[in-house]
Amino acid sequence: MKLNALFSQRSIANLYIAINAVLVNKIRSLLTALGIIFGVAAVIAMLAIGNGAQQEIINQIKLVGVNNIVIKPIVEQKEEKLQEQPGGQKDKKKFSPGLTIRDVNSIATIIPGINTISPEVILDTYVLRNGLRRSAKLIGIESAYFDIYNFTLQEGQFFNEDQKKKGSPVCVIGYGIKTKFFATENPIGKNIKIGSNWLTIIGVLTERKLTSASISKLGIRDFNMDVYSPLETILIRYKDRDKITTESIRLAALKSRGRVFSNETDAAKEEKKNYHQLDRLVIQVKETAKLQSVAEIISRLLQRKHYEVIDYEIEIPELLLKQQQRTNDIFNYVLGAIAGISLLVGGIGIMNIMLASVLERTKEIGLRLSIGAKKSDVVQQFLFEAIMISVSGGIIGVILGVSIAFGVATIAHIPTLITLSSIALSFGVAASVGLIFGIAPARRAAQQDPITSLRYE
Repeated sequence: MKLNALFSQRSIANLYIAINAVLVNKIRSLLTALGIIFGVAAVIAMLAIGNGAQQEIINQIKLVGVNNIVIKPIVEQKEEKLQEQPGGQKDKKKFSPGLTIRDVNSIATIIPGINTISPEVILDTYVLRNGLRRSAKLIGIESAYFDIYNFTLQEGQFFNEDQKKKGSPVCVIGYGIKTKFFATENPIGKNIKIGSNWLTIIGVLTERKLTSASISKLGIRDFNMDVYSPLETILIRYKDRDKITTESIRLAALKSRGRVFSNETDAAKEEKKNYHQLDRLVIQVKETAKLQSVAEIISRLLQRKHYEVIDYEIEIPELLLKQQQRTNDIFNYVLGAIAGISLLVGGIGIMNIMLASVLERTKEIGLRLSIGAKKSDVVQQFLFEAIMISVSGGIIGVILGVSIAFGVATIAHIPTLITLSSIALSFGVAASVGLIFGIAPARRAAQQDPITSLRYE
């Protein structure tokens, strides 16, 4: 018990001496700790940026769904001159029916390994209520859409089977539509005019927070301002491009005669060009490993059904995001190596300064040894000094690293995520560096000969 108390008193005394030695040389101690400060700050900032990028990719995968294949129709087709064949015949331009419900049924029936299929029809329209009008998108969907994109309801319910089959005039609105048109009342059961029809609101979606980067990179819409209705409702009550109408026949006849209408708007012209019944098709595959192979089979199937006309494009968002994630990981490894080198340089700097300090304080060491101090006391003193420099540098580095992470998020608008594990890791490494690189100077100080040290000038 007495030995433990004596050891404790000696340690406290050695710590007190080390503190005085560090405080007496404040500037030198600060310069010694610079390597640790910048190393720790670099580690925290790097991990914050890496974690932020990782979290953003996870959020983006949730937005585009897991194991999804997205098929988009191509409206604009390049026109080529007709080439004459032997006999004076000309090549006829191949006809494609476009992306239709028939394609959905074929994919679901023929191709195995598919979990769900979500066809979409997207119409640019407007929302009108109580004298307030705002542009919006009306999305015709199946129930699988909400599961694929992980939508949840804030209130109300999704479409039921009877509403989908009959094409009932019902809709589910985004959170933004609710705040714009129903700020002070419950929208469930209320009627709202969407384009030329009145629809009854049966549900409100939970708010989806989207960054501008997610919208631009993933090509997704602001879901909060969308209105969702059963696919049959859109095809029956609004527009079905797959149906041949008297007006479409008349326009086709006029076009074949070279008649051009100068009073047509660009939007009308573009609409006539779009012959696809569906504007988007999302296919969810059961296994991630089969995404690429299923996409290739779907491409061959569509190519055959569209008579070799490639008027569609196939994307796999998850694979693109994972490729981006691998790039971010490589970037993080590079930043980690740079931060590790900074800590290593900081540790070497501590060792160099401590060795110089041993040489500078040779007489002091000899005096302590001559009046009864043990070699362990000298070792403890110099180890405490090295650890104090590295720990204080680590604390300053943590503050600097957190500040840099917040600065990057605020000024550069790059998402960052600071975790306690990154702070603990960087601080632990800083303390370990001080301990490891302080051992050699401490042992060298303890090995000094007291008589020789007292004579040192």
